[in-house]
Amino acid sequence: MTVGVLADSHDNVPALEEALERLKAGGAEAVVHAGDIIAPFSAKVLAGCGLPVRAVYGNNDGEKAGLAKILDVEEPPRVVELGGRQILLAHDIDRVPEAEKARADVVVVGHTHEAYFTPPVLNPGECGGWLTGKKTFALLDLDSLDARIIEF
Repeated sequence: MTVGVLADSHDNVPALEEALERLKAGGAEAVVHAGDIIAPFSAKVLAGCGLPVRAVYGNNDGEKAGLAKILDVEEPPRVVELGGRQILLAHDIDRVPEAEKARADVVVVGHTHEAYFTPPVLNPGECGGWLTGKKTFALLDLDSLDARIIEF
């Protein structure tokens, strides 16, 4: 199973729409978002992508009630099971206890806006592109536990 991995979209709707189209074209069967979606209008874009979406709140997600009406979103850290794997979703890696990290097959984080994959930790970078000028997402293969970070 391939999962599209997003973080830090920060209300950049055109970038979010493009990332969703590209990850679907790349074979994604589900999406996880590691926080900082921001507003309900962005959550509607995620919810309308045609794939199952699981998310956590980021430090800039202030309208939590509005997001929760639209998306399957929870406080981090959150463990979701996809493709028989345990994926721990968090926004800030520094706020995840080591014991929680150890129980997951993959730890998906955001917050720093820097894309990296140092197994088992995957940060897809920033979908919004506001801070670094680079818009990125990741495709995670749950069979091999390998990930590709894609700049668009």
